[in-house]
Amino acid sequence: MATIAPPAPGVTFTRMNPVTGAVATEAKAFSVADADAAVEAAAAAFPGWSALGPNARRAALNKAADALAAKGDAFVDAMMGEIGATEGWARFNLMLAVGMVREAAALTTQIGGEVIPSDKPGCIAMALREPVGVMLGIAPWNAPIILGVRAVAVPLACGNTVVLKASEQCPRTHSLIAEAFDEALPMGAVSIVTNAPQDASEIVGALIDNPAIRRINFTGSTAVGKIIAKRAAEHLKPVLLELGGKAPLVVLDDADLDEAVKAAAFGAFMNQGQICMSTERIIVVESVADAFVEKFAAKVGTMAVGDPREGKTPLGAVVDQKTVDHVKSLIGDAVSNGAVQVNGGDANGVLMPAHVIDKVTPEMKLFRDESFGPVVGVVRARDEAHAIELANDTEYGLSASVFTKDTARGLKVAKQIKSGICHVNGPTVHDEAQMPFGGVKASGYGRFGGRAGIDAFTELRWITIETEPGHYPI
Repeated sequence: MATIAPPAPGVTFTRMNPVTGAVATEAKAFSVADADAAVEAAAAAFPGWSALGPNARRAALNKAADALAAKGDAFVDAMMGEIGATEGWARFNLMLAVGMVREAAALTTQIGGEVIPSDKPGCIAMALREPVGVMLGIAPWNAPIILGVRAVAVPLACGNTVVLKASEQCPRTHSLIAEAFDEALPMGAVSIVTNAPQDASEIVGALIDNPAIRRINFTGSTAVGKIIAKRAAEHLKPVLLELGGKAPLVVLDDADLDEAVKAAAFGAFMNQGQICMSTERIIVVESVADAFVEKFAAKVGTMAVGDPREGKTPLGAVVDQKTVDHVKSLIGDAVSNGAVQVNGGDANGVLMPAHVIDKVTPEMKLFRDESFGPVVGVVRARDEAHAIELANDTEYGLSASVFTKDTARGLKVAKQIKSGICHVNGPTVHDEAQMPFGGVKASGYGRFGGRAGIDAFTELRWITIETEPGHYPI
């Protein structure tokens, strides 16, 4: 089976450009039979791919990285059309994704094992890591190249093959990833599935149920992650989940406010706040809150929103009108309950300006609910202990950050924040291919990246070799 199947009459769906309303992409609407065929292709490719030596897999992955990089203009066009991305966000996506593939290539010779001392005379006991089989990677739209590549790169390095379930909101972007891997790897090593939005539940369910799928990784909302985990549990299939977030950025009384402002503005509004690590709550100790808000409001006031196709503004479009309505609802609830709007304004379609809402309290929806849009709440804390309490007062636990001039104090606070990731004097938005990336609580479980990724995408086996005659009690 070819990894990329051209659309056939009557079995396609369209993705509309959120900015213009024109058709951005026409993609194949896979049926369950089509999805099963994609799994079969990956299963057929597995024996050959897994049997390759580590340096052969490394060479193929580096070739795939080159193929990805060569598609830069196509990726920019696809992301602009499908999700209203700016060119800068698309280029950053591609840069990091290429790095992820090269990092995965470097891991092929690090998938090791160990010899474990045995109490049994003459017994050589080994722990070996081996490929699992066919992986299902389900990637979202918001950072589509990064997260699409992350779903496949380390699994491939470990000798697995992968079915990539593309997002319905960016089928062309995700198909370009499969095309790049197709140019470098055996046919079927990465198989793509694109489906119409109304078929998503049926297609994903069928993929999870397929016996050839051995493990699943999913990046997306907590609500959908729970559904996937439950479905996979019926088959005892392990799942790596990277889900929602409500990242706190804590500003202590001794923080460098200028540095905190820069990091908060970047963390809250990069990609219009549509990143799982986005700064959603700025928790500021009361003694410096007024000074921080004044500086932050001035910074955000310089961050204009505009048509991403023109590339003249730091903020572009959000993915759809539903996002605008959701953010407006959170703001309305907060302001009606005593919060103060410091920055913001009316949206022009999906072009929504950056909003800063001060004096947010835990009773407000803006404190609790993931916005995934261009709004951030400022929460005032009495002191350090209260700031930590507020940071942890959430069901989520993906990313966090702490600002203080005392690095020892920052580390002490970071250790008390319940999140998979925490940065001292850095933004909540920070990703590198070699780092163990993932969350706790409702933000999911398992880790992408580096050696942690090897653990997630291999089976650990115990194998022994007896070198002396056996002695048994019966």
